[in-house]
Parts: sequence; structure tokens; C-alpha cells
Amino acid sequence: IAETAGDSVTSQQKSLKIGSTQEQIKSLVQEGRVEELRRRLCSRMTFGTAGLRAAMGAGFSLVNDLTVIQSTQGMYMYLAKCFPDLCSRGLVVGYDTRAEECSGCTSERLARLTAAVMLCKDVPVYLFSTYVPTPFVPYAVKKIGAAAGVMITASHNRKEDNGYKIYWQNGAQISSPHDKEILQCIKENLEPWAESWKEDLVESSPLRSDPLEDVCRWYMEELNTVCFHRYNSPLKFVHSSFHGVGHSYVQRAFQAFGFPPPIPVPEQMNPDPNFSTVSCPNPEEGESVLELSLRLAEREEAKIVLATDPDADRLAVAEQCGSWKVFTGNELAALLGWWMLFNWKETHPDPAESERMYMLATTVSSKILKALAQMEGFHFEETLPGFKWIGNRIHELTKTGKEVIFSFEESIGFLCGSMVLDKDGVSAAAVVAEMAAYLHTRNVTLNQQLQNIYETYGYHISRTSYVGCNDPPTVKRIFSHLRNFEEENVYPETCGGYSIAHIRDVTTGYDSSQPDKKSVLPMSKSSQMITFTFHNGIVATLRTSGTEPKIKYYTEFCAPPGKSDISNLEEELKKVTSALVEEFLEPERNNLIRRSV
Repeated sequence: IAETAGDSVTSQQKSLKIGSTQEQIKSLVQEGRVEELRRRLCSRMTFGTAGLRAAMGAGFSLVNDLTVIQSTQGMYMYLAKCFPDLCSRGLVVGYDTRAEECSGCTSERLARLTAAVMLCKDVPVYLFSTYVPTPFVPYAVKKIGAAAGVMITASHNRKEDNGYKIYWQNGAQISSPHDKEILQCIKENLEPWAESWKEDLVESSPLRSDPLEDVCRWYMEELNTVCFHRYNSPLKFVHSSFHGVGHSYVQRAFQAFGFPPPIPVPEQMNPDPNFSTVSCPNPEEGESVLELSLRLAEREEAKIVLATDPDADRLAVAEQCGSWKVFTGNELAALLGWWMLFNWKETHPDPAESERMYMLATTVSSKILKALAQMEGFHFEETLPGFKWIGNRIHELTKTGKEVIFSFEESIGFLCGSMVLDKDGVSAAAVVAEMAAYLHTRNVTLNQQLQNIYETYGYHISRTSYVGCNDPPTVKRIFSHLRNFEEENVYPETCGGYSIAHIRDVTTGYDSSQPDKKSVLPMSKSSQMITFTFHNGIVATLRTSGTEPKIKYYTEFCAPPGKSDISNLEEELKKVTSALVEEFLEPERNNLIRRSV
């Protein structure tokens, strides 16, 4: 088993660095680490909210040369079934800047192996010649008309991780049944084909092309669809790419909007797979990981900091207003939703046109867009967590003549317009800059405008955080306990003394608020998610992360317009959130790791 789970050495590998993953397995065998061997060898990666994602290293459950080849072989077999014209349409492949020294695993190498598997089957491959933002892959799939796309990335995960993200022909991430069918095809094609290791096909095959120049040009030109004004603004912006791919692409996006490029954080502008200046490569963690950006902004007298995560699909924003205000994903969504609506109304003065206009959000995100929709007369819809659901819903709505002008998920994932069917930190950064420039001409800051939005549409105060749990049986036990709280098949009726009005359990398809007790959102057995609606108006959700070993929790108080006693709202939300964690998750009893940042 050690030989199969390692590099699976063949004669085609003579020019490759051989044996590093095989040595990892042999070392574990010699040390007698049976549990670790079982974890690595007795299961395979499965699709979460962002594709296949795991640590890099040896084993069938981790990301390495072998598992990526196996995944691509399975995907080829499935694509060949679905697309008779696969050999004319081809596959788009992109990658980020991740690498792990001890296993020799890099995103670029995994992308080249992905390309090699397809090329050896005479499938054209559009392989980017350098690292690109994740949204460039789904964008390229649509523009080129490819059958599918693969992005090798683990986004904002810890440095040890990598991933394999698949996009379908419509430019959206795959969802059911494609994910299950591809997994089945992977299981049926585990033995590497003789030519699958031929990485040099990337140089020698006439079927390989580089879409970088065309895609960059098309993308920057199409940014005009979300550029509404061209201000000669005195505002200065600082941008951090968090040691990832975003630097040059955000610079070009600013130029496409007519702005001078933002000031880069020099220590973080170049790729570094160790993410050496941050405790974790996730700008969502707030001020502690934005330290270098904020200090540079103070020296440069820049009022706004923009930070894209390592694969540039997400965006964090901070504003200097006395002290630094780091906006949450929900707060930034309120601003962007308002901005996109403001500009839509300017170009669509007939109120009847709002009938075909939509905004979307995941169900664990703020309901602020719902409040905008109710007052302004457009449509708002919720999806399950994960942008794959949003992307596919945009595709469905667009086919029927509808226009989706803004979508988001609370974990700082935004999509302005619908030129890409995934979250996009590059375009969002340019849109935020233009919004800030417009507001500056009115002597209004981003934070002041956020308060204006809340005063008009009602205060939406939310809290989002997580606890870590590396033990799947513990997670299962926690959620099972909630479904059988004091007796079998009975959910809790109170939390912290606050009465619960309704419960929705998307994992089982139950919703107590519906006449038939069935959830309107699709049932999702592969992940855990329970939502509690309290009599006082607070909505709270517990769910497992689709990309990391975490249980996330989300709470929000949605006040009607005119109710402005925020301190009372915040205090009540704080109490419910604390009770949710202590009574339902029981961190000490379950050995959960509290968020430390």
C-alpha cells in the first residue's frame, strides 16, 4: 500500500523528483502510526463547497500528483460521456502559487499534470502560462466555450492545503449530480494511464494553448459593465494580495476603471507559498492579519485598504475613520448592494424593469438585500452556502431573461454583475474603489453610507465566527444531539432563555415553519446545517465548513426601518450568540478550538 499511495513510480517518471510522498508513507509505517496511515489511505477526497480540498502530502485522502492524476482521469471519463464534442471544446486549467517543499507538490505542477492527462487523450487544453485569479478560470470557460475548467487552489486555507476546483460548461462550479458522477468515474479509473505522467506534453503537444493574453484583455474590457462613473478622485488606496496572485490583476482592474493603481504592500505583493507575514492567509480574520496594510496606509495617508485573498476571489476592505474600521462581509455587501442598485436605477428609470432584476445571497448571509428588495421592488433569492449554488442560479435566471446585478456570501465573497459565475475579488476591488470615489465627492465615507443604508432599510447587525474541530465523529455527535435534544427527534425549544420559533434543518430537509415541514432550500445530506429563528427576530445558523475543519456560526438581528436603538439590539444578539456556542456546541466538553484571532 505504501508504494501505491506514494508516487506510484513508473518508467515515465525518470525526469521527475521521485519518492518524496512514498517516503512519507514508508516513514509512517516504520513509526507504527496506524491511525495516521488509516486517515491518509482509507478514504478519498470528496467534493465540498469549493471542490476537492485537503492537505498536500502522501495518501489517497490528500492532494498529490497521484490523486490529481486520478481525479483528472475520472473527470475525463465523465466529460467524454457528457460531451461528444469534448475533443473540439477542450478544458481550461489555471493554478495559484501554492507549494509544499517536503512533498514537492506545487499548484503549477498539479496543473501541468491535469493538462497532461487531457492532452494524452487528444483533448485541447487551455493552460494558463502563469498563476491567475480563480475567477479567470470560469470566465475563460464561458468565453472560450470550453466543456469545463479546473483551478488548482486552496484559496485562503492554511499553507499546507491545496485543492482541485471544477467548473462546468456554464462557468459555474459543479453541483449534483456532476460531483457524484465524477467521483464514481474517479473510483473506476484509479490506475494511472501510461501517458498520464507525461508532464512534458504541456510543451510538446499542439493541443495545448495559453489563454492568458486573450482572457486578460477580454476580462479587463468587460469590467466596463460594472464601471458606472470615471472619477478623477484624490482618494488613495492600499492593496494587499496576501502573498498570492492578485497584485498585477488588481492593478490592471484599477487602470481599466481609470484610477491610478493602488499602493501595494511590498512585503505581500509577490507570491510566497509560506504566507510568511501573516498568521493565516485569510483577510476575513480582520485587523490582526491586515496589520502591514493598515500601517502602510497610515504612512501613505491612504484612507482605504483593500485585501484580496491568495487566489483573489475574495475581498476585505478597511477604512480609516478615526480608527480603522474593517468591514464584515455582510456590511460590505450592504454597501455593494446599495451601489449596484443605485446605478441600476440611474440606467433603468422605468420601475417596471425591476421585475427582471435580481440579487442573490447564501442563506447564512445577512438579510439586508432582502430588505432592499422589499422596499425597492426587485427580486431577492437565497441559496445554500457556497458560490456554486449562486453561480448555477445566476445561469438559470439569465436563461429566462432575468438580470442578476449583485450576489454575495458573508465570508467576503462578492460578485458585481454576472460576467463571472463565481465570487471575484478583482472586480469587487475596483467597484469598491469607484463607490468610495463617488461617495467622496459627496463628502460621505463608506462607514457613513453604511449607516445611511441601515437607517433607510433597517439595521442588520450580525455576528459570524467559528470553532475548530479536527474530529469528524465529534461534529456528527454535536449535530445529532441537536436533533435529539431532550428526547428523540425533538429539537431545542430555547437557547439562553430565548424562545425558538422555527427550526430548519437542511441536512435532513426539515423546516418547522413550512406547512408540510419540508425545507424550501434543497436538502444537503453531505454537510451539517441547522437554522434557528427566535421569537425576538434573531436568526442563528450552525453549519460545518465545506473547506476547513470548522463549525461556523452565524447570528443576525434584522430590525425594521426606524428602529435605531442599536445598543440594545447588539446586547441581545451578543447574549444569543454566546448561548448558541456554549449550550449547543459546548466547546469545553467537545474539545473544540475557539477562534483565537
